Amino acid sequence: MSNDTNATSVDAVTLDVAKIATSADDVHDTKDLITPVEKKESESVKRMKEGLVSIIKVIIPPMIGIALFLFGWTLLSQYRPTLPNPWVTFLSALELFSHPFYVESANDQGIGWNILSSLGRVGTGFGLAALIGIPLGFIIGRVKFMQAMLSPIISILRPVSPLAWLPIGMVVFQAANPASIWVIFISSIWPIILNTSAGVSQVPQDYLNVARVLRLSEWKVFTKILLPASLPYLLTGIRLSVGVAWLVIVAAEMVSGGKGIGFWVWDEYQNSQYAHIIVGIFVVGILGLIIEQLLILITKLISRGETTS
Repeated sequence: MSNDTNATSVDAVTLDVAKIATSADDVHDTKDLITPVEKKESESVKRMKEGLVSIIKVIIPPMIGIALFLFGWTLLSQYRPTLPNPWVTFLSALELFSHPFYVESANDQGIGWNILSSLGRVGTGFGLAALIGIPLGFIIGRVKFMQAMLSPIISILRPVSPLAWLPIGMVVFQAANPASIWVIFISSIWPIILNTSAGVSQVPQDYLNVARVLRLSEWKVFTKILLPASLPYLLTGIRLSVGVAWLVIVAAEMVSGGKGIGFWVWDEYQNSQYAHIIVGIFVVGILGLIIEQLLILITKLISRGETTS
């Protein structure tokens, strides 16, 4: 009897173990069926969380900075009632840009015409600076004699304040518009010359020795060796030059007069339109930011093209 009982118990235990194993296999099979869907859902949820976190990291800090700036501006306007608060400035901006291209007289025109005038002067002055500065920078970097001859002159003239050049421009050109272009030209040419010459000077001497052995022409040396090697320096100089030109134009127009965003800001100050002055400041800053970002984009595209080629 005891043997039969033990056998029965063993069979019962074996049956239970088999059931557990079968149920475990079923669970394992069920997991195998569910896992791909759950994995996709978990990956999508994880991707959404990571995207949300990255968006928060990008948006939140600037929003906090802008909020603090507006809060400080509001407090300052409460302390100085003559200073317009952000809301008043915003309404003034809407009013100004609702009719930006009106013309009442030669000295009373919309902000749009003044912006275009300033951009035209900056483009002309910077274009002349690039037209003269880039070749001069290559010559200074390539020819040691020219570098030794011009370095003292550049070192003396480069630190001079841009506004110090304005009286010279008025004496020479006898007009405000060319004098302003002269100030932009003379102020923005130095970054182009210095960065271009520095880039040419950084070209390895071995490259030039190989070109000499191969008896390459000076034009081949310039196009195949000097220009590709110094291009990053040249583009950096152009970016700095445009930034200097845009900074200078406002001060030059304030002093010389005529049509332009700088003269417009000064004229609004004379008329006690302080909200318009703040709008002009933001316009200058936003336009400078747009120009800088465009130059950065162009620099990246050119650098990428040089790399792929």
